[in-house]
Amino acid sequence: MPDLIITLAANAGDPASHDRVDKALAAAAPAEASLSRSRLAKLIAQGAVTGPAGPLTDVKARAVPGAYVVSLGEPQPIEAQPQPIALVIPYEDEDLIVIDKPAGMVVHPAPGTLDGTLVNALLAHCGDSLSGIGGAARPGIVHRIDKDTSGLLVVAKTDRAHHALARQFEDHSAARRYLALAHGVIDAADPRLRGVPGVSFEPGGVLKIATRLARHPTDRQRQAVHAERGRHAVTRAVMLESFGAPPAAMLVECRLETGRTHQIRVHLAHCGLGLIGDPVYGGARKASTRALGPAADAVAAFPRQALHAAHLGFAHPADLRWLAFDSPLPADMAKLLASLRGTAATGVAFPDH
Repeated sequence: MPDLIITLAANAGDPASHDRVDKALAAAAPAEASLSRSRLAKLIAQGAVTGPAGPLTDVKARAVPGAYVVSLGEPQPIEAQPQPIALVIPYEDEDLIVIDKPAGMVVHPAPGTLDGTLVNALLAHCGDSLSGIGGAARPGIVHRIDKDTSGLLVVAKTDRAHHALARQFEDHSAARRYLALAHGVIDAADPRLRGVPGVSFEPGGVLKIATRLARHPTDRQRQAVHAERGRHAVTRAVMLESFGAPPAAMLVECRLETGRTHQIRVHLAHCGLGLIGDPVYGGARKASTRALGPAADAVAAFPRQALHAAHLGFAHPADLRWLAFDSPLPADMAKLLASLRGTAATGVAFPDH
């Protein structure tokens, strides 16, 4: 595996931030590298990390600005095994397969989750007809959604399809729209919301959130908004319905211009509009019984982030015809929405607009 270069900014050695080199490197490492502080400590002890002044051996050494080279060595492959797990398949052909993933299913194996994943199910369903680009752990995986987010994703069966689909996600020509139930409401007249960095409004009451996202400085399992570092991320959100008197919750449509880790969850939380049920970014916000009545109990009891990948569109890699798929809200979100509306639970299709 190629060496990883991590650059620490000029304030990386500030005692008020990350003074220890292992902690500083863990905070600055890209999320896709999956470098924990404990793993970096081991690599430093093994002499596998070189700093601006030469090889490091002391994990307690103070971080200094500059480039650090981390020699990761060869990765240990995770060999996923086929498992006969039922899948909801809206579309399949010789090039690709579209999956409607249930909440609770991990997309690909990783340390701590070696089976029961979407990849395990795909290997049983597709056999050897998956793209090899993702390697042993991620065959065919072009993009993913979080374990506790439900909804649509596309998987490549051929390397040609994988390359073509990946380009569409990279250049933002693929269409992805999500439905979410969130605390608070979007109000263009709200001065607090207009004062949030990176937030603006577009015609039609569209909330645009444009920030940089990077790993949280102290919690590597989380992403956070940063002023200068990280990757550019843009989310647009439109409130479809509001609930409560005064309004205290909403059904919101989110459209991704970019697709960063946890992007919708982080961006809405950044605006004070955290997703109902989100254990990581939802904060300590509680539903108001005064505003929502009995529905406040359903909001408080919802066990996952109320987020559903409801629409997916892309050009077919073989003939460029546009394919588009819609997924109704899963039963748990439909029930929560019904409680907020005060009506019987029904499946809700993605709004046609």
